[in-house]
Amino acid sequence: MGNSLEFAGKVALITGGNSGIGAAAARRVAELGAHVVVTGRRQSEGRLLVNDIKRNGGSAAFIEADLSQPEQAKRIVPFTLKTFGRLDYAFNNAGISGENRLLTDQTERTFDRVFAVNVKALFLLLQDEVKQMMAQGQGGSIVNTASVGGLLAFPTAGPYVASKHAVLGLTKTAAIECGRYGIRVNAVSPGAVRTEMLLGVFGTQEALDKMSAAHPIGRIGRPEEIADAVAWLFSDRSSYYTGQSLTLDGGLTAQRPYVTPPASDKLLQNALDEKWRVGHADPSMTDDLNSR
Repeated sequence: MGNSLEFAGKVALITGGNSGIGAAAARRVAELGAHVVVTGRRQSEGRLLVNDIKRNGGSAAFIEADLSQPEQAKRIVPFTLKTFGRLDYAFNNAGISGENRLLTDQTERTFDRVFAVNVKALFLLLQDEVKQMMAQGQGGSIVNTASVGGLLAFPTAGPYVASKHAVLGLTKTAAIECGRYGIRVNAVSPGAVRTEMLLGVFGTQEALDKMSAAHPIGRIGRPEEIADAVAWLFSDRSSYYTGQSLTLDGGLTAQRPYVTPPASDKLLQNALDEKWRVGHADPSMTDDLNSR
């Protein structure tokens, strides 16, 4: 997109911005001239990011927020207005992966937490973002982080997959309701991207490296590649694009039939092995496991 300050005077909100895709997007949008508000659960990392943006000539502020708590999600847009006076762009990126378990072994607690962050917080933020953009009367652009998990299914990730399908549904609904006000709403659906969250899901660097073989492009993605897509969706260059999901997955979902990554096979096998071990080695543990 070049290095011109095409977002000068604009204000962008980025949730889940402490690291990975969110941090990369914050840096990219700040480079293009926007004032950036970053949210995250870890204040120390958020402050470091903001200071880094400022050292490079950008403008940024941080608000600590745990989006599993609705009252904290509702503080974010008011903080943005108090700090920079308006809202032009929003990247609703915060999300959690949940636990790697078979669907029959997933807990209600995990399901509720995944949906609280990935869906309910997004819903609450969308409401506040849209209302503010409508009040300003100058349109705006909102981008939500979905996933290839919103297009496919992966073993041991039932709540996460369901939540990302819900993200796409909210994105499309908001887009058709807001188009008349000049507000565009889209999603990015990344495949495997080299982040702390993905490493936590697969457990080892070796498992991440195996993911590369499942991608036609021969590697997994970089956070900066998703950040560039978000900047494009914010910009007027995408002015005819709304209600869509921009899939950034190295060709993963273009394969027909879809080839299950070796790493996903391993996750499934580990889950099956664990279920067998718990169910047979000590039957008394089975009820406890399934009741959590």
